[in-house]
Amino acid sequence: MSVDLLVQKIKEKGNPSVSGLDPKIEYVPEYIRKKAYAEYGQNLKGATEAIWEFNKGLIDALYDVVPAVKPQSAFYEMYGLCGEEVMHRTISYAKEKGLYIILDVKRNDIGSTAEAYSKAYLGKVDIDGVECEPYLTADHRLMLEHGKELIIGIELIMKALGVKRTIVGIENNKRDAIEELDKLARLTDGIEICPLKIQYPQGGEKQLIQATTGKFVPSGGLPIAVGAVVQNVGTVYAVYEAVMKHKPLFERVVTVTGKSLKEPGNYLCRIGTPISQLIEAAGGLPEDTGKVIGGGPMMGKALTNTNIPVTKGTSGILLMRQEESTRKEYRNCIRCSKCVSVCPMGLEPYYLMLLGEHNKLEMLESEKVMDCIECGSCSFTCPANRPLLDVIRLGKTRTGQMIRARKK
Repeated sequence: MSVDLLVQKIKEKGNPSVSGLDPKIEYVPEYIRKKAYAEYGQNLKGATEAIWEFNKGLIDALYDVVPAVKPQSAFYEMYGLCGEEVMHRTISYAKEKGLYIILDVKRNDIGSTAEAYSKAYLGKVDIDGVECEPYLTADHRLMLEHGKELIIGIELIMKALGVKRTIVGIENNKRDAIEELDKLARLTDGIEICPLKIQYPQGGEKQLIQATTGKFVPSGGLPIAVGAVVQNVGTVYAVYEAVMKHKPLFERVVTVTGKSLKEPGNYLCRIGTPISQLIEAAGGLPEDTGKVIGGGPMMGKALTNTNIPVTKGTSGILLMRQEESTRKEYRNCIRCSKCVSVCPMGLEPYYLMLLGEHNKLEMLESEKVMDCIECGSCSFTCPANRPLLDVIRLGKTRTGQMIRARKK
């Protein structure tokens, strides 16, 4: 009998203890999380792969000490299909190490377990219909022209995640998109349209969750920590095409814009299309162009040439005029704290810049520089024209390198 096998293993180890494997992403050491996020993305797959590495390490450390392990099913089911697959891998690996498995699947359980089950079957999926940057309108056009497909894509994601409710956040200046999707959402259970006030950078994951649910994602945490998953409307449309049309992601909508462009607009193009061809389609490169930016004016980066290709992450191409793109001479910080008041992550950009200039990487890490979403609000609002984002971004890169080197 199974119980006899457990008794035998207890006698062999001389230990009646059982080790619980009840994973929450916040329990996983930061270096494991960041490695998984770098490889798989900061999403359900990345979170569950981090949990798998953590579980594997625990089993390796405990298999010759304890006779059994007890995975709690709720803490895997809350991560959807990815979580259940990791639970299966964990059980198989524990068996290979000779451990007895006690799978805890009871439903009427204590508060933390009940909460995990509620996230698994009654949790939320947030769909980001908010343009994160000024000038970019690709998501807006998708919502207007492919509303039915987006609703189907949302239903597919809800089924995959096993959730009952989706919130679609759309800023108030897109009334036509709000009305179109609201009309379609009324025909479907569990999808609600949430108009949002116009505020940058509301398209960020953590900011969108706070705006739609009132919940705060903790520092270093994932949206799943508060029972949410966030997807952009472009991703939702790609899911629809992949499942319903068996179409891989080989094209996307890109906004090509600028005040001097003859024909600015949204262009459906193949991934790999040279940016120079998109500019030609929009009327050619204006003579007064000072910078060509990949992305928007706040978070985008200046391109050294226009022969680079469109990638799946290319949301827009912005051509800035010479007078707009010329940097003003920056002065000493006047301690006005405007950068602090506008930072959506609650950081102190003026201090992070100071630490970055002096390469104080350990202090940058302790000041949560890795939480910076590089929105550019600090640089935009600084009356002294200080290059806050540039220095912070460089310091963040170096700090990330230091953290990764520490784990090798």
